Amino acid sequence: MTATPQLTTPFDDLAAAMRGTLIRPGDADYDQARAVYNGMIDKRPAAIARCRDTADVVAAVRFARAHGVEIAVRGGGHHAAGFGVWDGALVVDMSTMRSTTVDPGARTVRVDAGCTWGDVDHATVAFGMATPSGFLASTGVAGLALGGGIGYLSRRFGLTVDNLLSADVVLADGSFVTASETSHPDLFWALRGGGGNFGVVTSFVFRCHPIGEAGTVIGGPVLYDIADTPEVMRWYRSLVPSLPEELSGWLGLITIPPAPPFPEQLWGRKACAIVWCYTGPHDRADEVLEPVRSFGSPLVVGLHDMPFTALQSAFDPLYPAGLQWYWKADFFREISDAAIDVHERFGALLPTGHSTMHLYPIDGAAARVPSDGTAFAYRDGGWAGVIVGVDPDPANAGLIADWARDYWEALHPTSAGSAYLNFVMDEGQERVRASYRDNYERLAQVKRRYDPENTFHVNQNIRPAAG
Repeated sequence: MTATPQLTTPFDDLAAAMRGTLIRPGDADYDQARAVYNGMIDKRPAAIARCRDTADVVAAVRFARAHGVEIAVRGGGHHAAGFGVWDGALVVDMSTMRSTTVDPGARTVRVDAGCTWGDVDHATVAFGMATPSGFLASTGVAGLALGGGIGYLSRRFGLTVDNLLSADVVLADGSFVTASETSHPDLFWALRGGGGNFGVVTSFVFRCHPIGEAGTVIGGPVLYDIADTPEVMRWYRSLVPSLPEELSGWLGLITIPPAPPFPEQLWGRKACAIVWCYTGPHDRADEVLEPVRSFGSPLVVGLHDMPFTALQSAFDPLYPAGLQWYWKADFFREISDAAIDVHERFGALLPTGHSTMHLYPIDGAAARVPSDGTAFAYRDGGWAGVIVGVDPDPANAGLIADWARDYWEALHPTSAGSAYLNFVMDEGQERVRASYRDNYERLAQVKRRYDPENTFHVNQNIRPAAG
């Protein structure tokens, strides 16, 4: 698409049909409205429909279909590839739809599609509960939930998609349905990992779980010198499968941030980090955490009682919106010795203070779901890995991208051959197909039923099955 739709399409008609605001090129807030979390993304949509309710979403989808305008769907705007905006498209922007409703008795939370996980945690942790999510409070609910949802609670309670009970969806023809196990079950299956391919989800209902002591968990980082990476990784790969599911920890190669609470003498030092989260009863914490506290020669042992909201938001100040991000990702069945050699080499070459590599465990409850139980297919155990080159300065975009690509190319032969699509930029159809494994053909059939013309294709696209 080109910029032509903004000149020829009667967007005034859409503006009159909405309770929300229609933002167009030339409006004072256009540049702010088109910005997404990844500052490397610079797209110029034809218009941005900032929706206030589901009726606005219906109006925007029907308008775009009627006038042949591409659709991009924005929730939190956090996706690696920046699919929440697109050149020449009408952006269906739900970022102001942010209400939450907790039912403590039923242990559920209803969430609007513009919410971040910080909004959800604020609502649920007040009742001592949480639903599995990711690792940053600023992450949008919709993108993470529709893509899978790997986080601190996944070993104990499964992925976010495993805790989705229902979703309200505006379909490509502008109709509205609720998908659940009993209503449009084929669509419900596909939404749990299939991304935004099947419609615009305007709200979710998630199952919640009691965590810690009234929402207080024990968590934080344990940091080791970067030279200890091989030893730490070999210990970690053996330890995690043996841990009780109330304890989870992701491993990263990082640069220690130059800010409290880290000791000033460690600022800027490269490190191998494990960030732990224990959600079980505190009278068992010393026993469960003993191997975590006692291993090796850590630089910092930062395990403390804290509200779950504090752990979820701990890294948000380090990663504000607008940084340059370049992402590469894979799944790993194991952390092999060959992989450790690669991690050791590239961890020592971290190009900027924000650049990092993370490994997130997928085991326990997340691995007990059959691979065809939801659209999210990777249930083999192991880890979701991500390499991100990150920096505030656009001048360093090439530097961080080269490091991430070189790292990934060296590491990829040790992988399972597919990736968590929430961590993947725009890498083409074959990469998408590989990540859904044997579920892809079933997803293509659901796509044909609910979006046969591939209206929703600004995403990690699943093409409609032929016929």
